[in-house]
Amino acid sequence: MKIVQSTPVALSPDLLARFAAIVGEKYAVTDPQEAAPYLTEERGLFQGHSPLVLRPGSTAEVAAICKLATETKTALVPQGGNTGLVGGQVPHNGEVVISTRRLDKIRAVDTQSNTMTVESGVILANAQQRAADADRLFPLSLGAEGSCTIGGNLSTNAGGIAALAYGVARDLVLGLEVVLSDGRIMHGLSSLKKDNTGYDLRDLFVGAEGTLGVITAATLKLFPKPRSIETAFASITSPDDALALLDISRNVAAGSLTSFELIPQIAIDFTVKHGPSIRAPMSERHPWYVLMEISSPRDDARTTIESILADGMERDIVTDAVIAANLDQRNAFWKLREVISPAQKPEGGSIKHDVSVPVAAVPQFLTEADAAVTQLIPGARPFAFGHLGDGNIHYNVSQPVGGDTAAFLDRWHNVNDVVHGVVAKLGGSISAEHGIGVLKRDELPHVKDPVAIDIMRAIKHLLDPHNIMNPGKVL
Repeated sequence: MKIVQSTPVALSPDLLARFAAIVGEKYAVTDPQEAAPYLTEERGLFQGHSPLVLRPGSTAEVAAICKLATETKTALVPQGGNTGLVGGQVPHNGEVVISTRRLDKIRAVDTQSNTMTVESGVILANAQQRAADADRLFPLSLGAEGSCTIGGNLSTNAGGIAALAYGVARDLVLGLEVVLSDGRIMHGLSSLKKDNTGYDLRDLFVGAEGTLGVITAATLKLFPKPRSIETAFASITSPDDALALLDISRNVAAGSLTSFELIPQIAIDFTVKHGPSIRAPMSERHPWYVLMEISSPRDDARTTIESILADGMERDIVTDAVIAANLDQRNAFWKLREVISPAQKPEGGSIKHDVSVPVAAVPQFLTEADAAVTQLIPGARPFAFGHLGDGNIHYNVSQPVGGDTAAFLDRWHNVNDVVHGVVAKLGGSISAEHGIGVLKRDELPHVKDPVAIDIMRAIKHLLDPHNIMNPGKVL
């Protein structure tokens, strides 16, 4: 079944007024300058346009917007914090934007059930803090947590630095409240961990990027708050050594190993050079590093991380290591990790990939991808970092020193082809945690099972027969 893409039409002043009346004039944005922050993706790859940005304050208002949109065949683009990296939240064809940022209430925290019910516009960092205030942990954590929203996290099935221990966004949600394209509301805010009553509809909307409906609230899983946390930088010679250290860490720490990030020396160089007040974690340079964290419900994290590093050194896997001496140093370690991506910008063009391969295949992936990229563009600087513990590598490529940025970025799809070719060979995925959006939409049919694509199209047609929900994204 083929999904017909919406053809944008000019919306009449009368129709725009009807939409605006649903949320009130104060929350209907038409001024181009005021609307600008909703229309541009943060990397500048996608510039959208829209005659109207709606900022509903309740699920009922979202439902009314969707009902009117169905009646008038008006295309909609749901948007959270606008931190997406694949263009899925951008109104490319003049669609009406539904910003969920005013849906920012934390409806309930249940420490006995270890759940928290929040609206979709709640900022991730605020959800983390509310859980901490209740002596609980909401473990989803990523660089944009100060501005991304829970609805966006779920719509893109965000991963982050703690996925190794706690899973991705899909693993952290028990129930959803969703507004469908015709304005009906699916009331699924269950806090049950066991509910075997037919199809699990929740998972349809997690990772759907707003193409099937608008998530307006979610019941999230909480966990006991760690009593001890230890963070360390370890220097290693190769990704193979990183895998060996990962094996030691899992055997010693088990579920207490919450983060295991692979970082190359080039990332340290860029962050120290361009990052705000960033210092190298070690005085000497090393080919590769691992940033690891142990989070334990007992007071044994220090002993655990020391045991891991000592074992790694005895086996000549770890060449040097430093354990954060205090909270400030721990925060500095993670600050370095967070600014890796923005530190690439001053170096010129950067072609980015969010891929995953089987964990055991990461070293082979890096070797083959580096060779393919540098053969394609001599002087290109491979820049691979990320979540080694779950095989999710952010394989970025910085332009040659002194090269022409525009000419380099014109090779984006060529570089994608060779990198994704290695990913496919190793049984990986072209999108580990950022989604498909527009950036990878046309590539999806070539890498996903055709029967799966047919099922996805059928579900889209069933739930959104007029193709008004984020048209042109994913499919």
